[in-house]
Amino acid sequence: MASPPVHITRRQLFAGAAALAGTALIAGCTPASAARGAQQLQFWHLLSGGDGVTMSGLLDGVNAAQEEYRIRPTVLAWGSPYYTKLAMAATGGRAPEVAVMHATRVAGYAPGGLLDPWDVDRLAELGVDESTFPAPIWEKGFAGGELYSVALDAHPFILMFNTDICDAAGVLDSDGRLLPTSSPEEFLELTRAVAGSSESHGLSYGYLGDGAQMWRLFYTLYTQHGLAMELPEGGKSVLDQDAAVESLTLMQSLLDGEIAAPQNDYQSAVAEFATGRSGMFLTGVWELRTMQNAGIPFDATTIPTLYGTDSVYADSHSFVLPHQTSPDPVKRDLTYRFVADILKGSFDWAGAGHIPAYLPITESPDYADLVPQAHYANAAENVAYDPPAWFTGSGSNFQGDFGASVQDVLLSGGDPAAAIAAFQARVDSMLSKPNPADPEGTWQS
Repeated sequence: MASPPVHITRRQLFAGAAALAGTALIAGCTPASAARGAQQLQFWHLLSGGDGVTMSGLLDGVNAAQEEYRIRPTVLAWGSPYYTKLAMAATGGRAPEVAVMHATRVAGYAPGGLLDPWDVDRLAELGVDESTFPAPIWEKGFAGGELYSVALDAHPFILMFNTDICDAAGVLDSDGRLLPTSSPEEFLELTRAVAGSSESHGLSYGYLGDGAQMWRLFYTLYTQHGLAMELPEGGKSVLDQDAAVESLTLMQSLLDGEIAAPQNDYQSAVAEFATGRSGMFLTGVWELRTMQNAGIPFDATTIPTLYGTDSVYADSHSFVLPHQTSPDPVKRDLTYRFVADILKGSFDWAGAGHIPAYLPITESPDYADLVPQAHYANAAENVAYDPPAWFTGSGSNFQGDFGASVQDVLLSGGDPAAAIAAFQARVDSMLSKPNPADPEGTWQS
């Protein structure tokens, strides 16, 4: 792959480094020697399983396409261990050139200088700018007025459905897509019809002991009211009580033993749908390969808009620059090259179920032929991320706190208003504490 054109001022910036590199190349300029002279870029990520295999393929592709850099990946355990190690590396001067973070975690890391901002002008030179991303995904990368993360994807909460069961239930249109529903009542009616043609339940939804699963559905429904939860630093949480109670009440209604099992954990829900015993499945796009491997006839769609505003819970795997005290200018610029290269070659990332964030990929004719991925790609325009705060985001305790507050209500049919109040009390307690990365409160989102 040829290098993109670079302004002369940037060439001047790297003139000294280029001269040193040229000295090493005097001995010979064969392809082998060029490969040995490639800059090694350390890349940390938390992608395992099918995601990890797909990412390895993307890295092989960018490594093979050019001779200026080689990516050396390090895969670490998902969740808190990963984010702790990333923070320690940035603090201790051992940070990699680039890393993957969930977009929802950036608000806790940009303060205190744990991340370096991206140069939007340099990204634009490489064909990566606001025009090449869905607006909410691009905007999520900004914090404190600077761009701290560049999204690889969106991975939203979606609705999968068994096409045979739903066809038997009479809920598919002439194109084999689910009939539209635009209110809670219509959706409940549709799911009951599906239940009548299913061996077990109309809808698989696993939530027991899984705060993230409870939050994903709740926040989808809540933001469909045209609202977002607000978490002002040092203040009190803002959550519309009526909309929150209405959303949680609908979740209760789904768990009636006919539409969905009242006591299902996530793996049980996966198994129920994967074995063809239920007609629909509330899940993340990451289960796409699971269902393809199961061999069931299925399709997928965005979760229907039931409260007037198109919105769906999502997060994004995003590229960040962990802080380096004295970054090597050549490696830093090649890191920009790497991110641009992998975004432009991210079509195969859709194979993992995720929606590539780079619009030239999802707007291509080839992507339109990708089923079922193309059927929920519009979710990228309507993503609802966790409300920004230092303690929210994927792999944090925030979603677990929500689950601890509402699980008994879903199990026993208790008072949704009391559960929402308990959740807000937990959140307000966290809001009263300083961000460990910015204890002086000097950084503002």
